[in-house]
Amino acid sequence: MKNPDTKVCAACGRTITWRKKWAADWDSVRYCSQRCRRDRVDDTGRRLEESIVELLGQRRAGATICPSEAARAVGGQDWRDLMEPSRAAARRLTAAGQVVITQGGTVVDPSTARGPIRIRWAKP
Repeated sequence: MKNPDTKVCAACGRTITWRKKWAADWDSVRYCSQRCRRDRVDDTGRRLEESIVELLGQRRAGATICPSEAARAVGGQDWRDLMEPSRAAARRLTAAGQVVITQGGTVVDPSTARGPIRIRWAKP
C-alpha cells in the first residue's frame, strides 16, 4: 500500500515524502533526517524567522528580501555562517503560509530551490 502523503520538516522546512519504513509511525515523523532531529530549531533560527518578518514589514507591498539581509541582521560580522539557517527559516515560514520563496520573480518550491532566492509575503 502506497501513501503519497508529504509533510514539512520541523527543522529545515524541506518536504518529507512518505516512506514504507515510516508506515507504522508516519503521524509522529517530524524531521527529514537525523541531522535535523539533532539540530532542531534553536534561538538563532527563531530570531532569523523574526528578522525575516520584521524586514518584510518594513518594505512596501510586493517587495522582496534576500536571506542574507536576515542573516546580517542576526549575525552581524559573522553573518555568512547563518546563510543556510536563514534559508531554512524562510522555508519554515513558507510552510506556515506566511511567505513565499521566489527565483527570477517566480514562486518556487522551497525544498528544491537551488541558487539565489528572494523572500516576499504570501498573497492573502
